Amino acid sequence: MQDQHLELLVVQPTPFCNLDCDYCYLAQRSSTARISREVLARTFEQVFASRHVRDAFTVVWHAGEPMVLPIGFYEDAFALIREHNTAGVEVSHSFQTNGTLITPAWCDFLDRERVRIGVSVDGPAFLNDARRKTRRGEGTHERVMRGIRCLQDHGIDFHVISVLTEASLELPDELFRFYVENGITRVGFNIEEIEGVNSASTLATGGAKEKVRSFMTRFLDLAERSGGRLHVREIHGLQGLIAHSRQPMEGNQENTPWSIVNVDWAGNISMFSPELLGVRSELYGDFFLGNVLRDDLDAIGHTPKFERIQGDIEAGIALCRESCEYFGLCGGGSPSNKYFENKSFRSTETMHCQLSRQAIADVVLERLEVSLGLR
Repeated sequence: MQDQHLELLVVQPTPFCNLDCDYCYLAQRSSTARISREVLARTFEQVFASRHVRDAFTVVWHAGEPMVLPIGFYEDAFALIREHNTAGVEVSHSFQTNGTLITPAWCDFLDRERVRIGVSVDGPAFLNDARRKTRRGEGTHERVMRGIRCLQDHGIDFHVISVLTEASLELPDELFRFYVENGITRVGFNIEEIEGVNSASTLATGGAKEKVRSFMTRFLDLAERSGGRLHVREIHGLQGLIAHSRQPMEGNQENTPWSIVNVDWAGNISMFSPELLGVRSELYGDFFLGNVLRDDLDAIGHTPKFERIQGDIEAGIALCRESCEYFGLCGGGSPSNKYFENKSFRSTETMHCQLSRQAIADVVLERLEVSLGLR
C-alpha cells in the first residue's frame, strides 16, 4: 500500500468532556489537561512542512468535548495555522460536539470561521437520556436541543450523529419523527461499538444484524416518502459508492497510512483510527509513533514500530480481501474495531463491519435490484 496524502489532522485540544455517556470509548475523559500553544505551533509547523500535505485537508478537533475550551483558544489556534500555512493550502475545520455548550457567541465564531459542526444526540429524550448523561447522572436532552435551536436561529448548517443501541433499533418511526419535527435534515448513525474502555455493547447479541437491516429498511422508506427531507449518511454514502465506483475500494481512510494523523494534547502522534490515540496495548505498548516536540513528523513513517503496526494492518486488509464479499464496499475495515473486538489487526470480520457496513449494504443493494427490475 502506497503512502497517501493527509486528509484528516485530528487534534485533541483536551481529553476532558463535561458529560459522561456510558458508551464512550475515551479512558481519560475526566482529565482537564489542555494542549499548549507550543504543541499546537509545532504541530502545524510540522504538518505544513510535511511531504504528505499535498492538497486540502480538514482539522478535526476531537477526542474530548472541544467546546469546553474557550473561543479565544480556537481563535489563537486558527491564527497559528494561518501563520504556518505559507503555501496557502486549503484547510477546513470540523467540531463534533455534545451540543450542551453552544451559545450565540459560539455560533458567531462557527459562522465566521466556516467550521463544520456535528451534534451528538440519540433522538427523543427517553432514548438520549438513557445513555447520554451529565457527570451527576442527569439527562442532557434539554440542553442539547437548546444548542441545536441556537444553531438553527443563527443559520448554522449542522448534522447530527446518533448512536444506535438495541433500544433505538426498535424505534425507527420515533427517531424519524424526532429529526423531522426538530428541523434536522442530515443524520449519521453510529452503532454502539466495543471500543476503548467501552468493553460491551447491547448489540453484541444474536439477531443484531437483522435488526439493523429492519431498522434501515423502515427508516429509508420513511425518508423516501418524505420527499428527501432527510439525508442519511450511511445510506447515501453507500448508494453513491455502488452507483458511481468503477472499481472496488482498496483500503480506506482509517487503514491507509498518512490519510489520518492524530495528535493528542501532549503532542503524541499516532496514525490510522483516531480511537487508538492514547490506548495501551500488550502488543505495541501504545500506538504513539512519536511526539511533535522531539520527532520529525515525516520520519515516524520509517520507524520499526510504525512498520510493525502498518504491516499488521495490511495483513488484516489482505485477509478481508480474500474472505469477504463486502470488501469492495469497505476496503478492509477499521483497525480500531479489529483491535478492540478481535484483539489483532491481523483479523477480518467484526461486529462493527457486520452492522455498519454489511447490513446497510444489504438494504441498499436490495432496493437497487428492485429499482432495476431484478427482483
